[in-house]
Parts: sequence; structure tokens; C-alpha cells
Amino acid sequence: MGDLARNPERHRHDLPQTHTSTDDMIRATLEAATDGIMAVDESGIIRFGNRAAADMLGLPVHALVGRSLGHDLIAGQASEIELKVPGRGRRVLDAHTAAMNLPGERVLVAVLRDVTQRKQPELALESALEQQSAALAVAAHELHSPLAAIGVLAHVLCDKQVSIEFAERTKIAERIAELADRLQMLMQGLITCIRIEAGGSRAEPEQVRVLQVIVDQLALVNAAPGAVRVRCSPGLTIAVDRAELTIMLANYVDNALTYGKEPIDIVAAEDDGWAVIEVTDHGPGVTRSF
Repeated sequence: MGDLARNPERHRHDLPQTHTSTDDMIRATLEAATDGIMAVDESGIIRFGNRAAADMLGLPVHALVGRSLGHDLIAGQASEIELKVPGRGRRVLDAHTAAMNLPGERVLVAVLRDVTQRKQPELALESALEQQSAALAVAAHELHSPLAAIGVLAHVLCDKQVSIEFAERTKIAERIAELADRLQMLMQGLITCIRIEAGGSRAEPEQVRVLQVIVDQLALVNAAPGAVRVRCSPGLTIAVDRAELTIMLANYVDNALTYGKEPIDIVAAEDDGWAVIEVTDHGPGVTRSF
């Protein structure tokens, strides 16, 4: 004890020493941060990113550096980055950016925070508007054909220079009435969709004979004899909303007759408990653009 007291420094260098560099400490701090932090050069290439930033961008850490961010960042300004992350859907990141001058280059340092949950009501509204726009586009397409046909037939009846026998005039009038019935069915479908979106209930499915729906639809189209060929068992019955099935079939048949090439084949059959209805034309199809 007296020897230790006389030499207080005797055993000091026998203890283990640890030396952590400032760079290592900074890197460890950045990796532990819950906010995403990354540095992007003036070309938009990611030069550094921590684990949180890689997770927010849906990338592994080792694949982050060297990639293009794909979004413009402005120093001193906050911005939102919208992207789709595989397996997690659409994400919204809040980015606060500052400029930093390093030896020989200038980089932008961005702090990222996932604000998807906060933006969820806005994203849901945008999605609903997109779906509504798509539904309106489909409705406009479906309404166009019968409206155009009614217009043409009405002009024929009104044209005093066209000589039409009474029997033919009667057929044209009946055709107009049939098209008007179809318009009413389409409008009823739109009203049903609006009620569903407003929280109402869907129409209850009913047992429908597929062949009867096909025959009823073919009675409404102007097709030459033999232009449409049907193969369907008379006993094929499905539980479905009759109006929706009719609208769907009418859309396919109209498209085939308008843009395809005759003959048009309508084949309906049961497959593993499901009714499969195929409408096929013999046209060249749509040219692949990729």
C-alpha cells in the first residue's frame, strides 16, 4: 500500500485505452438517427445516406450511394418527395435541405421524414378522384355509342329527302326505343355506383341465364347475318347483377364490331365454378409499343 501511494502513476498505463475518432463518432450518430439523412451532389447523385434514408427510399444501404435521387432538391427550402416503395405502396417524404461546401465540391444535405400517415387523408382523396375520373371516362365511352346511333337514326327519320317505307320507319323507331332503353340501363348503373360510393348497398345478384343476356344484347346491335357467332350452353346460369353483365357485354361487342374484324365469336362456358365469357374478333389487334 505504501509503494502504491508513493507512485500513483505506476499502474495507470496498465489500463486499456480507447480512442474514438471524431469521424467515427459522427458516422455512428448519423446511422443511429431515426430521420433519413443523405448528401446529394449537384448532379443529383447520392453521395451518402444513412440506414433510415435507405429504408424510406425502399433500398438496401449498400445500393444507396451512387444512385440518382430522381427528385429536385433546393437548398434552404422544404419539399415533398412522393414515391412508390415496393411492398409498402405510395410514400410521402418531407425533405429539409441545406447546402454545404466541401473541398472541391458543393453538396446538398437533406433530412428526410416520413409523413405518409399524416398525408393519408389527402392521398385517399386523390385516389378517390382518380377512380372517379376513370369511372367517368368509362361511362362516357359506354354512353357514346347508343347516343350516336340514336342521333343518326333520328336524322334519317327527319330527312324529308329520304324515302322510307312505313315498315322500315317502324323498325328504325323500334331501334331508337331499344337504344333509349340501353341508355336508361347505363344511367341506372351510374346511379348505383354513386350510391355505392355514398355508402349505399350494391344490387343483390340474381340468377341469370347467360345465353338469354347474349341474345338480348345481339338484338340491339346492327350486325350482318353471320357476323357474330355464339357458343353457350342454354343451361349456363350465374348469380350476377343483370344490368352490370349487360353493360359489360355490350361494351365488348360494340368494341369488337367497331374496331375489330368480323366474325365476332362470343363463347361462354363454366370453368371451375366460374362462368367465363370471351368476346373475340379477327382483327389485327393493337400494335405493341414496347
